[in-house]
Amino acid sequence: MSTALVTGASTGIGRALTRALAQRGYQLVLVSRDAARLEALAATLPSPGASHQVLAADLATPAGCRAVERRLEDERHPVDLLVNNAGIALPRPFPDNPVEAEEAVLNLNVRAVLRLTHAALPGMVARQSGAVLNVASVAALGPGWLASTYPPSKSWILAFTESVGRSQQVRQAGVRMTAVLPGYTRTEFHARANIAPENLPSWMWLSPDRVAETALRDLERGRTVSIPSARYRLVSWGLRHLPRPVVLPWCWDPSGAAEPGGWENAGQRERRQESAGK
Repeated sequence: MSTALVTGASTGIGRALTRALAQRGYQLVLVSRDAARLEALAATLPSPGASHQVLAADLATPAGCRAVERRLEDERHPVDLLVNNAGIALPRPFPDNPVEAEEAVLNLNVRAVLRLTHAALPGMVARQSGAVLNVASVAALGPGWLASTYPPSKSWILAFTESVGRSQQVRQAGVRMTAVLPGYTRTEFHARANIAPENLPSWMWLSPDRVAETALRDLERGRTVSIPSARYRLVSWGLRHLPRPVVLPWCWDPSGAAEPGGWENAGQRERRQESAGK
């Protein structure tokens, strides 16, 4: 029986991934800060044997990371698949956030991914099997959200996955690493980041179930990068290959919003300033 550990399992893409993995017959270790939501989720999932394990931990803290690392390092009950899904973005632009809040973003989006992967890989390499799925973002390919540290944190996840996943040591052990780059997905994440669905065209929104199924399929196929939907593969091509001056006017900029908490892209900001005589 295979075991998967999923961080950020209680909501959004993480919740969709847990459902998809349970349907594939995985025993699950569900991780998030909210134990009650995890327990409720675990009770709804099919189980191939013993009940799924719930592990409440705040991965933005060293203590929370260490609690999950101990589970990953337990070779009596090895984890076959690590899913680094937990992540946050802040609703305000960088200069307006307390530095402690910005550090929390990097602690969760970057440091936790590094620490948990470092805890899981040695056992996988020794067993000559295993996989790591890292949830990044299409924003990893470009600035995306100006005045935000979210895109740089996701760029690190993509570079980290490509660097370690393509290394000789990992490949020769048969261990797979995939970074999934979703676009805008209908989850609580964007509400917390103050991005309202009505501010974006409907074609830009994906369902978490589609993201989860695409990510797991590409992981099984051994792909290092997974991008759900043809439209976001096209967007990703543009972010990778078009000159920055062409891309930047289409990036979202919360610091230039006409109203507090609103979002506009850089091109809209420039036009608004011109109309205001600035």
